[in-house]
Amino acid sequence: MLGKTSLFIASLFFAASVAKAGPVIYDITVNTSSIAGTTGSLDFQFNPGPLTTQAASIQILDFTSNGVLAGSPSLTGDVSGALPATLTYDNGTQYNDFFEDFTYGTTLSFEVSLYGPALSSPDGTSTSGSIFAFSMFSDPAGTVPALTTDTTDGFAATVNVNLDGTTTSTDPSTETSIVSSATTPEPSSLLLLATGLLGLAGGLRRRQTQ
Repeated sequence: MLGKTSLFIASLFFAASVAKAGPVIYDITVNTSSIAGTTGSLDFQFNPGPLTTQAASIQILDFTSNGVLAGSPSLTGDVSGALPATLTYDNGTQYNDFFEDFTYGTTLSFEVSLYGPALSSPDGTSTSGSIFAFSMFSDPAGTVPALTTDTTDGFAATVNVNLDGTTTSTDPSTETSIVSSATTPEPSSLLLLATGLLGLAGGLRRRQTQ
């Protein structure tokens, strides 16, 4: 009986995990004190791979800095919004980019929220993932990477959406911190688990009183 009970509990946890949680969240913080006062630029990209890519989307949320955004941003592809408010992207076109001039303060931070079928229900047939990339430049033209060892692309932080729905982050910048936040289970998953555990507890009580 104990084995059956354990199996039942395990099956409930499995069912809850199948109903995928909400967005995958990364908190990104950059210490920009070494270039404070410099007028440069910020770049946020979210692009599909070169082959068949499953649909995915991101939002850039809670942008905060004591630096100053300047001028009108340049938007390319499937991206909408304006900092410091929310930016929203999908990977429906090959190049999706938000670029804006920026005078650096001592710090900046923002949240990256990734979601969509590529994360919640990978199709097993796609052959390319997608990538989010954040870059900083020490010039408004976006040609001189800042605070990163990646002198080719200027990436200071990246998050890859893998073919199995997982994500992988990198930070080619000693001044950049990327922290993955726990996702929040969908209400339907929590309800399923709670209902099952209550039913199990009730069954055990009935057997104990017989």
